[in-house]
Amino acid sequence: QVQLVESGGGLVQPGGSLELSCTASKFSSDYYGLGWVRQAPGREPEEVSCIPLSGGFPYYDDSVKGRFTISRDSAKNTVALQMTNLKPEDTGVYHCAPVQAIVYNGCSWYHKGFWGKGTLVNVSE
Repeated sequence: QVQLVESGGGLVQPGGSLELSCTASKFSSDYYGLGWVRQAPGREPEEVSCIPLSGGFPYYDDSVKGRFTISRDSAKNTVALQMTNLKPEDTGVYHCAPVQAIVYNGCSWYHKGFWGKGTLVNVSE
């Protein structure tokens, strides 16, 4: 199984920026894409963004459109999430996760057992 390791989380004030990185042990041909799912305390996971590994357009949840940018580096087996104008509601643990498909209204995620352990993003004063 491909190992996914996240980094880059931290404490940031509202309006600030952070960049998360996901390093995969390899870009598996079994995965159509990679992306980010976040989970706030006491809430269900919610998708943030995903991107195909072999080219194509990314998907963004409406809550992050215009503020977050996802990118991939196939040479380094990494997927990054640049987050700007952060809001308190962006707080949560951000997991890197593989996707089976990307459609116009979202990402088809692999089971949680395939996700990385996550990195905490805390947006507060």
